[in-house]
Amino acid sequence: MADDPESGTTAPSARRRTPGAPPSPSPARPHPDATPPARAWPENDPARLAEDWARSGIPLLTGHHDGPPLLPPGGAATLATRLAEHVAAAGGARLDGAQLLTERAALTGRGRQGRLSVGGSCRLLPTRDGWAAVSDARPDDPLLWSALIGRELEPGTLPGRLAHWLAAHNGTELDERAELLSLAGGAIRPRPDRTCPIPAQPRSAAGLLVVDFSALWAGPLCAHLLGTAGARVVKVETPSRPDGARFGHPAFYDLLHAGHTSIVLDPTDTHERTALHALVGRADIVIEASRPRALAGFGLDADAEAARGCTWISITAYGRTSHRVGFGDDVAATRGLLATDTDGLPVFAGDAIADPLTGLLAAALALSQHPHGTVLDIAMADVVTASLTTPDHHDTRVVGQRGGWLVDDGSTSHRVAAPRPRRPADTASASGADTTQVLHELGIPLP
Repeated sequence: MADDPESGTTAPSARRRTPGAPPSPSPARPHPDATPPARAWPENDPARLAEDWARSGIPLLTGHHDGPPLLPPGGAATLATRLAEHVAAAGGARLDGAQLLTERAALTGRGRQGRLSVGGSCRLLPTRDGWAAVSDARPDDPLLWSALIGRELEPGTLPGRLAHWLAAHNGTELDERAELLSLAGGAIRPRPDRTCPIPAQPRSAAGLLVVDFSALWAGPLCAHLLGTAGARVVKVETPSRPDGARFGHPAFYDLLHAGHTSIVLDPTDTHERTALHALVGRADIVIEASRPRALAGFGLDADAEAARGCTWISITAYGRTSHRVGFGDDVAATRGLLATDTDGLPVFAGDAIADPLTGLLAAALALSQHPHGTVLDIAMADVVTASLTTPDHHDTRVVGQRGGWLVDDGSTSHRVAAPRPRRPADTASASGADTTQVLHELGIPLP
């Protein structure tokens, strides 16, 4: 990804915020004996914020492809840096959290596309009373959006016809229908749904067994970070629902899953269901991204597992009890993590930034001291809101100089680094390749 700005051009910093900014997050209380948090948010050091934004490469993924890079609001890069420091303090790999936010784009070679997400599956479109983010990532999404507008959408017609419907309806109506139809998208309306948990004192993960039911990016990143801290990670898929990321960029999948074992169990089969329950019963940490009702269908109970001492990590778009769904791009957008272009209109900030930010937080929470088991309800929307509690610093901006871009906070300047990929240590296991081995090693009768 190359940028060749003209000398002296300046990109507006887009640090406008909707009136009624959300309050600072407060620590969740999953258990009355939980250790108090070691550090609170928000960060309020403009020099630190500018340096972290520049090092992350996020500005190069924010704005129009033929325009200057832009600076998002808040302090997501600094939050990511702090969380990665916590992971390292707990024995995990010493990684740059800010750079983790852009490593997928670095691997795929994709760049900023304005009101089309870096990954190409989410769009920003105007509604009658504002703007909305709508995702089209799943195979059945065109059918679902067709149900929304009451008109069948042919392949390639979604943006135009959906845009026409949105322009005639307000954001509240979109949110109501999107929740009813399980659509990933909604009105851009920054608001705190709840508060966001923050890490407590670090603990070691060496020798712990992590059972990972998650998919795509946030959960697997959490599992990957726990693996670097010494945990044994077992990825679990079902025959009918493999991780969709397996069909994406191979190097990115390998990056997050190398070194993990992979098993496939069918919860509709009596014997395999029993093996699944036994596996979860041996886990020190469970990572999943399902609603309680879906877990109940597998015969799993998060609260019961926590009662025996397990750390249960639930990662969803808007919380375990919410019926809304979402992906990294649309969740970040609906909660206001967007930049503003030179016309005063919203553009995407980074690449599905809610995903890696949530994965980092989930890992930091898992690597925190919990005297007893706990259920950690981690919503991507809450994490995004937490990153936006940092006060605005209106003097901070992106400045173009010959040969590159700088983030300038009014007193110091920091060169914007190009997103850099990490390379996978090995190839990830094929789906289910280790089922027999893992169950045998854990003493679980084979189905």
